[in-house]
Amino acid sequence: MQHARNRRFASLAAAGLALFALASTSAMAQQGASTSGLGQAWPNAIDVSASPRWHVYVFERDGIRYVQINDLGGKVRAAFARSNGSFLALPVGVDAQRLATPQEPLAATTQAGEIVYRDATTTVLVSPQPDGTARVYAADGDCKDPIECSSRGQ
Repeated sequence: MQHARNRRFASLAAAGLALFALASTSAMAQQGASTSGLGQAWPNAIDVSASPRWHVYVFERDGIRYVQINDLGGKVRAAFARSNGSFLALPVGVDAQRLATPQEPLAATTQAGEIVYRDATTTVLVSPQPDGTARVYAADGDCKDPIECSSRGQ
């Protein structure tokens, strides 16, 4: 009788442990590395930069994609959100005021830049400026020239 009780207890304990593990995995999937860390110098996210001179991190939460651009030293330069074809500049990073989007354009720069990130919906170009700042241009993924697509005439 004692042996049967121990087996039932072991079965219940194993079932409880499995249920706990499932719940923990589900919570971790909802809060995984790609949903947290925005604004951090070294977020717990994969660097998806197309350039060896910049770090780019992508986060997603509730159907909104967030893109953060850092320099090689980890300094956050700018970040924006992308959802349903619209961009929203975020007040994050030392160059936040120099982030251009189709909804919030900036004057075009004469400084050369490089594409640091591209996916099916978004292209990001960073243009370092002589004063040490950077202009960041975010545009639709099918845009051939992000400066042109997210700039207004002078």
